[in-house]
Amino acid sequence: MKYQSVTGKEWILSNYNENLALEISQKLGIDYFLSKLLSIRKITADNCNSYLNPKIKEFMPNPSVLKDMDLAVDTLIKAIKDNKRICILGDYDVDGASSTAIIVNFLKNIYSNFFIYIPDRQIDGYGPSVSSLKNIIEKKGEFLITVDCGTTSFEALDYANQNNIDVLVIDHHQAEIKLPKCKALVNPNQIDDKSNLGYLCAAGVSFLFIVALNRSLREGKFYNDKNINEPDLYDYLDLVALGTICDVVPLIDLNRAFVYQGIQILKKRKNIGIKTLIDVADIKESPDTYHIGFLLGPRINAGGRIGQSDLGANLLTTQDPKKSYEIATTLDSLNKKRKLIEEDILNEAYLLAEKEKSNEIILVANKFWHEGIIGIIASRIKERFSKPTIVISSTKNIAKGSCRSIFGFDIGLAILAAKQNGIVVKGGGHKMAAGFSIEENKIDDLKNFLISKFKSAKPNFTQNNFIEIDGILSANAVNEKTYEEISKLGPFGSGNSEPKFIVENLSLIKINFENDFLIKVLFKNSSGLYLHGICFKNNKEKVVDYIKNFKNHKFHIAGKLSCNDWNKQRVIEFIIEDISLTH
Repeated sequence: MKYQSVTGKEWILSNYNENLALEISQKLGIDYFLSKLLSIRKITADNCNSYLNPKIKEFMPNPSVLKDMDLAVDTLIKAIKDNKRICILGDYDVDGASSTAIIVNFLKNIYSNFFIYIPDRQIDGYGPSVSSLKNIIEKKGEFLITVDCGTTSFEALDYANQNNIDVLVIDHHQAEIKLPKCKALVNPNQIDDKSNLGYLCAAGVSFLFIVALNRSLREGKFYNDKNINEPDLYDYLDLVALGTICDVVPLIDLNRAFVYQGIQILKKRKNIGIKTLIDVADIKESPDTYHIGFLLGPRINAGGRIGQSDLGANLLTTQDPKKSYEIATTLDSLNKKRKLIEEDILNEAYLLAEKEKSNEIILVANKFWHEGIIGIIASRIKERFSKPTIVISSTKNIAKGSCRSIFGFDIGLAILAAKQNGIVVKGGGHKMAAGFSIEENKIDDLKNFLISKFKSAKPNFTQNNFIEIDGILSANAVNEKTYEEISKLGPFGSGNSEPKFIVENLSLIKINFENDFLIKVLFKNSSGLYLHGICFKNNKEKVVDYIKNFKNHKFHIAGKLSCNDWNKQRVIEFIIEDISLTH
């Protein structure tokens, strides 16, 4: 059946392997509905258990497969033995804060002569800079560890070398052929790294680093000699899950195991900062990838976007409940302020993007837009138009830009190429996101350069303009049992999409506008069965308009199941991503 989507997206029904589904169901005693979903994901009967219950040990590599890993560990251990004053410099986003916290919380077990430095977005810019190095030298820093940054910081690391500061880089962003001068650079995305771990975020790489560091300390009798208990590295997995989910890296293989096990640790509320933020965010249910990605992550990010850049890292490293509460409430307040700023900018940006939508790449700029918000704006525009998007805040002569891309176009590599061609002053990133600084008079050059790169890459727009459907559900199948079966395929995120379904021939009974972002809908099918639907209005205006204006029509809806635990009552809701009117 052909569905006429109101958003213009094609609904494509996935094929499943009936023989594989039967084999999984019969061999493993798995519900046939779940077996069908597993077969769509090409999970075989042999690897079904490891998919449904991913364990770290099944996917964990020897950390030494990463280039420079052993050298990095030896370099840090020497610095510790020499009692060097160590500075951990992290990026101001969630992955940077999580990576910083992983290193810092581990070091607390074995060493005390260190401090954190998180660059200010507007004063220092991204990553280590000469200005941030000067501040670190003032604080008597002698050894620098950069996390989630540093791979392309040539000038800053040259300055560190000139001032006799040894540097260890732990990162995951795209590298150039030329590498900065440092003692060791651990990054699976440098050209001659053979680990095949390029899908990790910085928190994942940082975890592998402390695994290697812990192993070396144990083998060197460090814990015995110092009479120190060896730390339980599993306790750091909540931080790894936080960085992995919020940096939107693929939830495959080791990443999936990190998140699956990390959520179990997060539920134990061992990290005081995460625990307090969960309470401040008023998360009552057991946290999952949604809560981490959409409720915790934005709050941690808010400090780096519009407030104090080190708030996130300080929250995740403090062991003081009072300090934790102060930081968490500040971040919550900043996040509310961020939403207001974002709303104002978004309305302006959408109008500009409408004029650009015929181009292969959308580029919008305004000198009054807040630099800390442009990444979110780029994401929103990309989601609406399904095109790579660049948003620029042009202050003074040097403008700052943030990019978000679509499947098939590596924006991180494209920005690196623009840097190598002298178009941007500095920049980098990864496949789906990047950032840069540029002289205002070169913005048009960048636009033309990226359009040219895009045309060369020849990404398939149809791959970004469809909704992949796992099956058709009856209204009475939108229930708790179905939801629980689907949940077994989690954790969901980039690279492991949540199953989506169609429910056909529904009549609208009631519509409630809960707030500026959410509507709730009550549907009924031809048999009189009710279905609770919700729709988030952001980027779904067409869906909301059709529901409002065609109340007397019947609808087909496409989307996914969600569980609403409210006042100890459990309601299974259908999150509407698209609708189709019946004829």
